Amino acid sequence: MLVAGCAGVPRTTLEPVPETVPGAHRVDMLVVTTRAPSKVPGEVFSGRRGGKVSFDNVVVSVPPDNVRRPGEVIYPPQNPGDPAKQFVVQKIRPLALKGAIAWYDRVAGPKKRVLIFVHGFNNTYEDAVLRFAQISTDMPVDAAPVLFTWPSGGSVFDYLYDRDSANYSRDALEEMIEQISASRNVSEITLLAHSMGGWLAMEAVRQMAIRHQGKLPRKLANIVLASPDIDVDVFRTQLDQIGDASKRITIFTATDDIALDVSRRLAGGDQRLGAIDIRNPAIRQALVQHGITAIDLSDANSNDGLNHINFADSPRMVLAIGQRLAAGDDISGQRPGFGETVGATALGAAQGVGSAIGAGVTAPIAVVDPAARQRLRQQFFNSREAFAGSLRTASGR
Repeated sequence: MLVAGCAGVPRTTLEPVPETVPGAHRVDMLVVTTRAPSKVPGEVFSGRRGGKVSFDNVVVSVPPDNVRRPGEVIYPPQNPGDPAKQFVVQKIRPLALKGAIAWYDRVAGPKKRVLIFVHGFNNTYEDAVLRFAQISTDMPVDAAPVLFTWPSGGSVFDYLYDRDSANYSRDALEEMIEQISASRNVSEITLLAHSMGGWLAMEAVRQMAIRHQGKLPRKLANIVLASPDIDVDVFRTQLDQIGDASKRITIFTATDDIALDVSRRLAGGDQRLGAIDIRNPAIRQALVQHGITAIDLSDANSNDGLNHINFADSPRMVLAIGQRLAAGDDISGQRPGFGETVGATALGAAQGVGSAIGAGVTAPIAVVDPAARQRLRQQFFNSREAFAGSLRTASGR
């Protein structure tokens, strides 16, 4: 159980530090939560369930680039934090719903994009805020950052409580996505959900599709499930409700995800979506049928010992996602060759895997996304020798 958490669960260091330092990054985010407010100084919201949805404008100062590497969160050990060395909060301002809408209008920017992040199991309010500040900084995306944080107990022993809390928050997340989609100042939404947050995100999306006769808002362009803690069979039923919108889904998986292995054991041995092996032909076929893109990060470099949050703390990974979104691409689109960029196995499900190139997915860093396949195919026809050499280089053999 001690390895099952999704975070280091820091607490009580969110007392605002108004000052910042030259070179620091400023993340101006909207935080929407179903948590109960806390009276503990520096905690802001507890892990208990609140009676209403709360909105806050939170501004985080991220230390200069020469202090940390992309993907790294440096938590303040105590109050006050040092903005020259650590992530610190500069402002926390409660908002009414009208204030939240005004925040959208002010921050969405000329590209009118919104990035919504839903955290996973065992996350305090503090950890969710600071982790999202890291993601927003390291993904160079001109998008308004919106954090949806639900009542996690912040303990590895609260797994069942957290699962119920995720269910408790489904309606609130669905309503929030609906409100953002309805805004004239928003043209594109990316929903990024991690671990148990993936379950919450898919349930909210599923409910939305049911209410709209199987349709999702067009503005919801990307649904990114990072290490999703979802039962595979349950995921199939969720897909049945969202129909063609499944083509907007990208899944980051890792067969060596220790946290999801613990979750699988707690769930009676049922496979978790974030730990599927996309090299398995049956799994590939199922993904292809639904148009889902899957990227296996088992062989990608990460500083996460559990291999559970490598989408965010792997410098190459977080930069690749951000560059793709910044260019206006959906995650599963035509450029760049995503698997090539991050050193991971990628299955671009939309184009199928029937060719000889597709068979290369069994290689540790083989690529089956459209752009990469085209390049490899051209190499194959130009020179069999060149193709063989490229494949050997890609697989590290």
